Amino acid sequence: MVMWRPANPGRQSYATTSGICLILLVLIIQNGLIVVRAFVAIEIPVEMRHQLVEQITRLKQYTPSTTVRWVRLEGIHLTLKFLGDVSLDKLDQITVLLEEVGLRHTPFRIDIGQFGCFPSPRRPRVLWVGVEDSSGVLKSLQADLEGVLSQIGFKRETRPFHPHLTLGRVKRGAHNSTVRSLSAILEEVTIGDLGQVNVDEICLIRSDLKPTGALYTRIAMAKLEVIR
Repeated sequence: MVMWRPANPGRQSYATTSGICLILLVLIIQNGLIVVRAFVAIEIPVEMRHQLVEQITRLKQYTPSTTVRWVRLEGIHLTLKFLGDVSLDKLDQITVLLEEVGLRHTPFRIDIGQFGCFPSPRRPRVLWVGVEDSSGVLKSLQADLEGVLSQIGFKRETRPFHPHLTLGRVKRGAHNSTVRSLSAILEEVTIGDLGQVNVDEICLIRSDLKPTGALYTRIAMAKLEVIR
């Protein structure tokens, strides 16, 4: 069940019956449905995000200024499942599923560090810092999410899950010679171990695309806590 309350023109208030959130949503109409762009992720503590921004600042000194679109502090998160445009009537359903998944997994710890590129440093498109989980909970959690969300119509990801924190993306239309110069620079880049992060919750996050960059809003949160 979803409850609606009047708000400013062009906006609506949305709250789940579980009381997890109360936020203002800018409504988007697509094919006759009200939708929001959303994904499931692990939020990264601000202290770690500041460390990653320091790495971005360092990389900027060596890379062509017009080649990479760098991620801002608020845009750093560990994506578990990108959902795309989601109708509002599904948000409450997704929230319930996240809560159920959370009850099947224990809190865990991830190690953050090491630099990499997708698909490779020779052909860089996405620049990232790696995420490792020796417990195996992260991989199991992500697979569980894929399974339950596929049951309500979200397509399974066919590519292997490669946990990472995106630092930047090579801009579309970047000249080949500039990308080759960037590639040569990135092959020399090293980022050591940045530390550990404790994970005890997963979040449903809304993304609004703006000319200045995406605006992220937490819609719902589910705790990781196995009930015995």
